[in-house]
Amino acid sequence: MKKQLLIAASTLTLIMATPALAKSDDASCGNVSGTWMSKDAVKTKVAAQGYDVRRIKRENGCYEAYAISSKGNRLEIYINPVTGNIVKTKNKS
Repeated sequence: MKKQLLIAASTLTLIMATPALAKSDDASCGNVSGTWMSKDAVKTKVAAQGYDVRRIKRENGCYEAYAISSKGNRLEIYINPVTGNIVKTKNKS
């Protein structure tokens, strides 16, 4: 009986940890607390870094911008909504 409970507990722990492991590749803005910048302010800040921002949306606690780099590459840019700092850039070309 103890062995069955141990196996069940181990299996449950593994199942509960799986979603966290699956998201490890995603951009993370961390524990975002504070006032979010407006989409326009984020767009201005990202554009000042040389990106042509086409669209911005909220995604998983971050702002996600679809933009084109100065080299013409299509990008997804993940931005901390409070600081406006870029946390991840993903090439979509």
